[in-house]
Amino acid sequence: MTKMPTTKPLTMSPKVSFEDTSIAFSSKSNLQLKKIYLIFASMNQNWLVKLGTFFIKLFLFLHFPIKKIIKITVFEQFCGGENLQECNKTIENLDKAHIGTILDYSVEGEDDEKSFDKTAKEILLTIEKANQNLAIPFAVFKVTGIGSAELLEKVQNEEELYDEEKEAFELIRTRIDMLCGRAAILNVRIFIDAEESWIQDTIDKLTYEMMEKYNHDKCVVYNTFQMYRKDMLDNLKMATQQARSNHYHLGVKLVRGAYMEKERQRSHENNYCEPVHETKANTDHDFNLGMEYAVDNRDVISVCVGTHNEYSCKLLVDLMNQNHISPSDTHFYFAQLLGMSDNISFNLSKSGYNVAKYVPYGPVDAVMPYLFRRAEENTSVAGQASREFVLIKREMVRRKRLMIQGK
Repeated sequence: MTKMPTTKPLTMSPKVSFEDTSIAFSSKSNLQLKKIYLIFASMNQNWLVKLGTFFIKLFLFLHFPIKKIIKITVFEQFCGGENLQECNKTIENLDKAHIGTILDYSVEGEDDEKSFDKTAKEILLTIEKANQNLAIPFAVFKVTGIGSAELLEKVQNEEELYDEEKEAFELIRTRIDMLCGRAAILNVRIFIDAEESWIQDTIDKLTYEMMEKYNHDKCVVYNTFQMYRKDMLDNLKMATQQARSNHYHLGVKLVRGAYMEKERQRSHENNYCEPVHETKANTDHDFNLGMEYAVDNRDVISVCVGTHNEYSCKLLVDLMNQNHISPSDTHFYFAQLLGMSDNISFNLSKSGYNVAKYVPYGPVDAVMPYLFRRAEENTSVAGQASREFVLIKREMVRRKRLMIQGK
């Protein structure tokens, strides 16, 4: 029988409100706000997103000179820059609002040892930069950025590996150890992102190896738990018990999940039970229970909740209040993507909570898969304007009213 979410009243401190658009968009000029308005207005037209995606892919394939247009529109909204140097302005602007930056090298689609080494070196640079700048509280990487997904799957399926595959897998472990070890030396916390279920067990084992090696004195390495998976709440509990037994800190990044369609399609094609929850409500339920569990086990768990869900953010604030946890307690972080949910990020930060933005960066053409996903996520459903679009319009109306009043 499927468990249904429970609802409980929130006793959140009244000083935290996600409705205050004056705080959410305080860093944006009127001109910048109009530009963002046009971007989200376009994203709220499903047909326009599909048409635009098709033509952008076509023009990039044909080498049409459209990168500059992309860079000053959607790229500027959702990415920090094409390289680390270009990200400095975004880092500084977020830091003015006491919001941290998580630099996420978002180049996708390259799958050879030379590319894996290049990506590992780039991630190492983000760790070095985090050490030099207190406005960067975390580093992050995906294991498939530094190793073959096909090989990770073979290991998970316990298939026999050829000698060169064994060597390649040891290279993956070496790269992960190099990144986590450097992070530990430089006192930088590092997220290892979650991926598809058919490679996640391998990623988990590698991640817990790193935790057992580097998390004894402090929480350096964080694993990511995708709570849309039916088994993930139990996985979180088992990981906690393992951390207790082996006397290390458990770093937890809680997210709802990023691969639902792929998970469902593959389960149907291979005739096995879907690993993800049937409904969003059940995912929300487990996500919120995961937060409660992290609060209850805060003696061993440090948690970052990566969510754009207002109720979940309010619930964690409420749980922290109830347990007399200071908003500035560094065991607790909130995180959202750059260019989205500023009403959550800026208002939480204004109230003293630890907040960071994921800031993707990389060459324009290389991060286009990421930008296409952002466009699809923000597209309206059944003609309803997205939450982002509603808030932007509200702030524009508020500013117009103040201008008329002469304030």
